[in-house]
Amino acid sequence: MKIILFANTDWYLYNFRRALADAIIANGHQVILVSPAGKYSSRFIEQGYDWRELDFSGGSKSVFGQYRLFCDIQKLYRQEKPDLVHHFTIKCVLFGGLASRLQKIPAIQAITGLGHIFTDSSLITTIIRLPVKVLYRFVCRHKLASVIFQNEEDMRFFIHAGLVDKDKATLIRGSGADCDKFCPSDQPREPGPCRLLFASRLLKEKGVWELVDAVKQLHVENQEVELLLAGEIFPENPSSLTAKEVDAISDIDGVTLLGHIDDMQTLFQRIDIVVLPSYKEGTPRVLLEAGASGKPLIATDIAGCRGVVVPGENGELVPVGDVEALKNAIIKLLDTKLQKCYGKRSREIIVAQFDEEIVIKRTMELYKNKIHNKN
Repeated sequence: MKIILFANTDWYLYNFRRALADAIIANGHQVILVSPAGKYSSRFIEQGYDWRELDFSGGSKSVFGQYRLFCDIQKLYRQEKPDLVHHFTIKCVLFGGLASRLQKIPAIQAITGLGHIFTDSSLITTIIRLPVKVLYRFVCRHKLASVIFQNEEDMRFFIHAGLVDKDKATLIRGSGADCDKFCPSDQPREPGPCRLLFASRLLKEKGVWELVDAVKQLHVENQEVELLLAGEIFPENPSSLTAKEVDAISDIDGVTLLGHIDDMQTLFQRIDIVVLPSYKEGTPRVLLEAGASGKPLIATDIAGCRGVVVPGENGELVPVGDVEALKNAIIKLLDTKLQKCYGKRSREIIVAQFDEEIVIKRTMELYKNKIHNKN
């Protein structure tokens, strides 16, 4: 069986889906990784993966660019003749899904979150939303497609909006965490203030401003905390912070910008609490890996975070956009005994419910069923 894994960045495939690629190979199948070129592309080649480049440049700026991208996907699928394609992220789901439907290739469509197109209320986004929903229906409802959702709320939204049939929808909570790699450290804690970690793309909808405001208030109240921001701006997303805004944040007392971090395992060992005050999520990988590393978690009370964060057990959930509640949750977790208690429970929850092996097993079963039922 030849399987294509297609995402909009090589970073995503390398960090989130490499274990799935390894499992496909270990089961005797061929896997082809498809993405735009980036700094991880050479790693795929060096490590012996079969990787193909698709150029996304211009694909989001013009109708012609998008049409060219679609034609390139069509050409690649005709050349490779895969038995199954697995699409991640919106553009790959829509354009890859269209190509796979036209070529009658079984497809797994991974909905990793509703995304900007469904959460933004601006006029231009509202106009674009209608044709996007039409395309979603076309690529998600045909007989050769199955759709994976990362949380129940997103799945219900797609079903109720008529974008996918209920019998084609499957719930698999995220990409899982490598619980052997991400585990609690036995090293003593470094001295200093309580270290909060935000690790995600620097988008407004990730709650960056609310977290920065909460930390500023904590400093006014003489609470000893330090905020580490691990992530970069994402200019392709209208919600991205600007370079000027990031520079302004870097001048705030008690806030340290780390940029992109590859070695999250080591970073988790340095910090005390992971905070993700996001507006919308599928199932955040950072919370899974932080939990596996034995860290207490603070997140917003949204579908993608519920279950990963269990209030009073391994962390706290706060309302979206509520700076005061966010601040109070951080204050509560400044208690080092509570941090240890929550951290221990985090590890237990992730190992039991979100281990990477669980996610891969369920995904491989879906592949087999899709191929078996092709005809």
